[in-house]
Amino acid sequence: MSRSTSGLVCTVTAAAASGLLWLAAPTASPAADAAKVPEGPIIGPAVEAVEISLAFRPKPDKKRVGHYGFGEAATEEMIAGWDIDVRPDGLGLPPGGGSVAEGEPLYEEQCAACHGVFGEGEGRWPMLAGGFDTLTEERPEKTVGSYWPYASTLWDYVHRAMPFYEPQSLEDDEVYAIVAYVLYLNEIVDDDFVLTRENFATIEMPNKDGFFVDPRPDARNVVCMKDCKDPALIKITWDSTELGVTPVEHFKADEQASGAAAAVDPNLGLNVYQQACATCHKGGLAGAPVVGDTIQWQARVAQGTDVLFDHAINGYQGNAGYMPPKGGQIQLADDDVIAAVRYMVENSSE
Repeated sequence: MSRSTSGLVCTVTAAAASGLLWLAAPTASPAADAAKVPEGPIIGPAVEAVEISLAFRPKPDKKRVGHYGFGEAATEEMIAGWDIDVRPDGLGLPPGGGSVAEGEPLYEEQCAACHGVFGEGEGRWPMLAGGFDTLTEERPEKTVGSYWPYASTLWDYVHRAMPFYEPQSLEDDEVYAIVAYVLYLNEIVDDDFVLTRENFATIEMPNKDGFFVDPRPDARNVVCMKDCKDPALIKITWDSTELGVTPVEHFKADEQASGAAAAVDPNLGLNVYQQACATCHKGGLAGAPVVGDTIQWQARVAQGTDVLFDHAINGYQGNAGYMPPKGGQIQLADDDVIAAVRYMVENSSE
């Protein structure tokens, strides 16, 4: 069983490797009533991990411990649904391939809205290309080319979590092609390169020697409970809330609970739009109506604001595409989402 080099799923894959999905290792053959499953999981944009596991388990039996079967032996199909990680040597890759030329239009359609046409990053979205020779600077640019030690991390992450609004919707060949194009943006491969499972392990990343095994032993940190500083003397001199990158909803909740009048942010709709909505609504990804296009918004506005608010908060599957609940930013308050919808409507109406 392989392990991911990205460090994002080691807990899950380690569990799968030992035969544990939740609590118990398999001691017998898969249950006779296990439903047939496809070769790989089809995971929608807003699917939780528990829902993924339930899609690959035997049918519920009320006679078992727990109606949903938590604690049952994991079947081969369950394990296969989780075991999608890729090792640096290419172990775990599916058959297939894709070229730089095939990857360019896919990247522009699926990735450029966030990561930029040339991998330069839009807004605060991550840069994917460039940043070479910056790792020793005060503000290093950690991109695929300048920082990541293995190409398998890129393949695994694109396959597992991208595109942002609909993860795991790409075909394997599309993942190969996008990975090939991102490698090309970092001048790691030529423009005629075709990435396949067979040649994947030959890719050498520029920073492959920049990582090493930490030889220091594990040590327990002893908490000091003597001569502690008087909390009354501790003063906060500045915080990062004015930068717009720190969540402040809990502060607002405390103010409201104490009876303090919370100031209304006049830019709330714009800020939430930029944070959670612009990815799709700026360029029309996944069928999203583009802000400012009055024709696209006309029919939607005609449905009434209650319908728009409901779709934005709870998600919506339409003929043109999928709207994830709260734009995928489920930590947002309903009022914040409503403010963003009002902003988009106001800027898309005549």
